[in-house]
Amino acid sequence: METESGSDDPAADIAIALFHLRRVWAKPDLMKRIRAQTSGGPDGRPLQLSNLMVVHAVAALNAAAPDAGDEVTVGAVAERLEIDPSTASRLVGHAIDAGLVTRRPSPLDARRANLGLTEAGARVKQVADRFRRDYIARLTADWTSRERAEFSRLLCRFADAAGQAPMDPEGVERIFEEAGAADPGSPEIGASPGHAS
Repeated sequence: METESGSDDPAADIAIALFHLRRVWAKPDLMKRIRAQTSGGPDGRPLQLSNLMVVHAVAALNAAAPDAGDEVTVGAVAERLEIDPSTASRLVGHAIDAGLVTRRPSPLDARRANLGLTEAGARVKQVADRFRRDYIARLTADWTSRERAEFSRLLCRFADAAGQAPMDPEGVERIFEEAGAADPGSPEIGASPGHAS
């Protein structure tokens, strides 16, 4: 499926492109292939996408630490991944079990853990980074360097704006309410008169 572009409504074009990208990244067969190709994880089990998310979060938080005294906690991972602390704790535990993340007691607070990457975790991040760069390079192979730089600038700006003003989760409900789909007695959208199911 190709995305349409060049309409009179750039916001609509962006929304369609983002929807298409989400479908591309979330294809079940793609996830199965990724898991099959990473079956040689440090503990012998297939690597999960959540393992990679935690690895990248821990690496980014450690890189952002201004000095060696700063710690990377489960709470920081939760904030970085924008998930609740209990979910972050579970995902961090899985990454530790997979041999990708280390957990050391915090010298500042015994109730907290200071997280880091194992050698295996660092290798996974390195390979994932290279794979992403190579993939993006293929997608933009016929772009000029100026186009790539401008796309990078605008995409980062867009992502930052989205992070600062996330979509209202009640928006989906309003879509159906305004369309009348929330009313059990109303016909389905697109149904012909007399053919409502």
